[in-house]
Amino acid sequence: MQFKHPELLYALFLLLVPIIVHLFQLRKFQKEAFTNVAFLKEATIQTRKSSQIKKWLILSTRLLLLAAIVIAFAQPFTSKSNAFNSKKETVIYLDNSFSMQAKGNQGDLLKRAVQDIIGNVPEDENISLITNDDIFKNTTIKAIKNDLLQLDYSSNQLTPEAALLKSNTFFSKQNNTLKNLVFISDFQQVASEFTPKMDSLTNLHLVQLKPVNTNNIAIDSAYITGTTATSIELKVLIKNSGEPIENLPVSLFNNEELIAKTSVAIKDHVETTFSLPASKIINGKITIDDANLQFDNSLFFNINKTAKINILAVNAEDDSFLKRIYTDDEFHFTSTNENQLNYSIINQQHVIVLNELNSIPNALADALKSFTSQGGSLVVIPSTDSDLESYNQLLNDFGSRFNEGIQIEKRITTINYSHPLYSSGVFEKQVDNFQYPTTASFYNITSKNASSILKFEDGKPFLNQTKQVFVFTSALNTTNSSFKNSPLIVPTFYNIGKFSFKNPALYYTIGNENTFDIETTLQQDDIVTLVNGNINIIPKQQYFNNKVVINTSETPSIAAIYAIKNKNDTIKNVSYNYNRDESALVYRNLSASKNLTVSDSITEIFDSIKSDAKVNALWKWFVIFALALLIIEMLILKYFK
Repeated sequence: MQFKHPELLYALFLLLVPIIVHLFQLRKFQKEAFTNVAFLKEATIQTRKSSQIKKWLILSTRLLLLAAIVIAFAQPFTSKSNAFNSKKETVIYLDNSFSMQAKGNQGDLLKRAVQDIIGNVPEDENISLITNDDIFKNTTIKAIKNDLLQLDYSSNQLTPEAALLKSNTFFSKQNNTLKNLVFISDFQQVASEFTPKMDSLTNLHLVQLKPVNTNNIAIDSAYITGTTATSIELKVLIKNSGEPIENLPVSLFNNEELIAKTSVAIKDHVETTFSLPASKIINGKITIDDANLQFDNSLFFNINKTAKINILAVNAEDDSFLKRIYTDDEFHFTSTNENQLNYSIINQQHVIVLNELNSIPNALADALKSFTSQGGSLVVIPSTDSDLESYNQLLNDFGSRFNEGIQIEKRITTINYSHPLYSSGVFEKQVDNFQYPTTASFYNITSKNASSILKFEDGKPFLNQTKQVFVFTSALNTTNSSFKNSPLIVPTFYNIGKFSFKNPALYYTIGNENTFDIETTLQQDDIVTLVNGNINIIPKQQYFNNKVVINTSETPSIAAIYAIKNKNDTIKNVSYNYNRDESALVYRNLSASKNLTVSDSITEIFDSIKSDAKVNALWKWFVIFALALLIIEMLILKYFK
């Protein structure tokens, strides 16, 4: 119990007055003589006993009466916290990710949560509310009611840790405030653990909303498994997190035209295959019928006409190994001798390979520097008798330099498996005992900020990369090296070619860093846009001589097929889909702790917050108590003998 005016409690010292009056009575008794002494003695004893009881009852009543009046004027109250002198701050995090589409007892989890927030938070109370992609700071429910009612699902799912960190930034730095963070989510199970740590000044209230039905079927992914001259095999992976389904229809559309349909039985997961014409551009959509989560029932994809990658080999040695790798179906390979090079075609290339030139002319070095600055990739293969000065004139601009040549046989034993050339399915596992390729001679190289792709057994580099420049430290001719006969030769050169121009993938995932290239020529101040109906997005882009590099991450935010346009001309199409991480309806087990409460009801949490901050005034009860004591005293004086 606390007091609004505790200084008035000093008046309780007045209780000493009735005590003094009752204990030190100043009245003197007069003696009288009677004949029948025995009778009078018994009557006197009985009268004195009654008088003593009555005196103590009146004393107690008056003390309690006076104390009740003093305490009433001090205005006592009770509260679960020191809320009377504290300012209240409330921050609400509302998870509006796709998993909140699941159905609860009263409809969609998100829609029900919005109604409960509107119904339980006072309209004029100052709060801050955040979602995965919106912020409402220092506002009221009355001001944001319409925004909440129109709140849509977001593909931008914050982790609980990120949401908690973001929510805490909306509290003030004041220590004398009552801080409540209400965290409303379904708390889906993800890889990381959620162990919130709050300071002693903040109360964290976790509201876990769970659906009544955890069944869900999702189109997980699609990928091309085979290509022939006439057809493309497209495999679709479907996952189920609920009861087995005997007959699930799967439909395939090209634009709005249904071109294929099948049915599958699914327990945990199943794959189904569609055959598509190889010569046709497909703006595809795969759909299933599922009544639970809706965001993962469709998957968009595109099969465009693939732009061929331009490869130029400038040769002083045999380039037949390059011709076998850079085939006509994916590459446009041009081969020329060093003394027959047409400099005008350099800027039309995506990759240039210097194949064991003895020296690099100044004009060629300058042209290659300009070429790489425009996003082109360069592969440098030195000869056994290279003019190091001419090579270094080129390599110095990329932070590399050839030193002396070493005539000693070495094995190439170390592969950088995490490098992009080898990380995308080249090796099923790390290989430790294959036939290592060897070289009879090599050049020592010094490099700044270079990534070593392949190394010799002593740790010295065999293949380095600095930005778009790949430098071998040894000649690759069969007299000097067995690398051409190694299994590494094909993925190394093939992926250098493929990474020099990234054709749009089958589809991209919203929220990831996505980069692809398109072949187009832009005039000054022209831009490339992504268009779908009324949606027009200007992505991050970089223009080079023969391509535009497009980078997307948070945009677009809606899954669909987008046309890549230069003004009104459609170059090609690209598809974006939502991340499927939320498709599995598996949830965390939360437990309460100090300053942390867990509930499945928003109403219950806000009732608790109101109870914590509620001030119960008690002065009226003490006034009633004083009146009751006054009546008791009057009754004692009148009826007690």
